[in-house]
Amino acid sequence: MPHRSRPRVLVADDHPEMRLRIAAVLGQACDVVGTAADGPSTLHAIAALQPDVVVLDVSMPKMSGLEVAERLRREGSPVRIVLCSAHDDEDFRLAAKSLGASAFVPKPRLDELLAAIIE
Repeated sequence: MPHRSRPRVLVADDHPEMRLRIAAVLGQACDVVGTAADGPSTLHAIAALQPDVVVLDVSMPKMSGLEVAERLRREGSPVRIVLCSAHDDEDFRLAAKSLGASAFVPKPRLDELLAAIIE
């Protein structure tokens, strides 16, 4: 990731309110460069916007966040991946780790999201 004072972040979640909430939390220390509502539009936005980090909802229509993460890794994308879910599920944590995600943050603990990106 090129050195910048504020990471460029793309937020992908199928719920408009959650996208706004995540963007508001991250806006404190990140530049939110875009949002997406499903897997295919997330992949398109990553290609177009070249963010440093993508925050992926695990459950999105057309292609899940896990499927997006797997495709990004398979294609060799350098984007850092942070997965989020409404459920603090150990299987999701393990899947996130196996896909090379830098973090898994349950949505009820969004206060941890900024730390997971800035680390």
